[in-house]
Amino acid sequence: MARTDPRNSSQYWWDRHLTGLSLLCADFTTHEYPPHTHEALVVAVTEQGGSVIKSRGEVSEAHASTLFVFNPMEPHAGWMGWSERWRYRSLYLTQMALDRVAQELGLEAVPYFTRNMFSDHDLIDGFLGMHRAIEQGRDVFLERELLVGTFGRLFQRHGSGGGRIEPAPRDRILLARVAERMRADHASELHLEELAAAVGLTTFQLIGLFKRTTGLTPHAYLTQIRLGMACRRLRHSQAIAEIATEVGFYDQSALSRHFKRCYGITPLQFARAAA
Repeated sequence: MARTDPRNSSQYWWDRHLTGLSLLCADFTTHEYPPHTHEALVVAVTEQGGSVIKSRGEVSEAHASTLFVFNPMEPHAGWMGWSERWRYRSLYLTQMALDRVAQELGLEAVPYFTRNMFSDHDLIDGFLGMHRAIEQGRDVFLERELLVGTFGRLFQRHGSGGGRIEPAPRDRILLARVAERMRADHASELHLEELAAAVGLTTFQLIGLFKRTTGLTPHAYLTQIRLGMACRRLRHSQAIAEIATEVGFYDQSALSRHFKRCYGITPLQFARAAA
């Protein structure tokens, strides 16, 4: 039986745009998982401390430099071991969600993982960033981009038997069409998969196309468009909170965060200088 301090665990569910994806945020000081399985694909990343994981007859340590992946219905167990604390994040994708991700990657089948543990710092950072973005629930476009991009890299690097993910075509005409749509509808709730479908690409191909031709992700490119529109409005002494929602940001704090990161000053400082 699992031994858990219920005060040290919490779970969040995200089911707005990808049915079958759930998130777990756990913070344990004493816990033991007996051998068990999940119907979903499981990806787990440790944020602090660690634990001991047993799968396929092997015992491994989970810590901040490891990424664990378990295929659907693959038995595994875990316990605290050496660590006094284990804080981690995990994602669970049911077959329905996996099929949707495979479709957006242009795959006919989801790859199978012949190992459970990977020391891939880029993917660890990617899954942590994706998990946090989905948990916050403030930017659907960014959530989708991180989800498809991160799972695409995971499947490419470590999956087997799922086919080859085709690269995006080197075609600036396609980029121009998507960029035109972004500029026209920058204030709307754009969806990455709809932009991709409009030019005949998978979502993963669209991400690759942007990175190759602009050096930016689709989300970063869209953010630049929205910041440019915000600058125009700030020159006319409009309320910053109104500008934020008018150009497509979640709220004023989101606009301020991106504005400061990009320009080195706040929207208010920019407005005062423009005045």
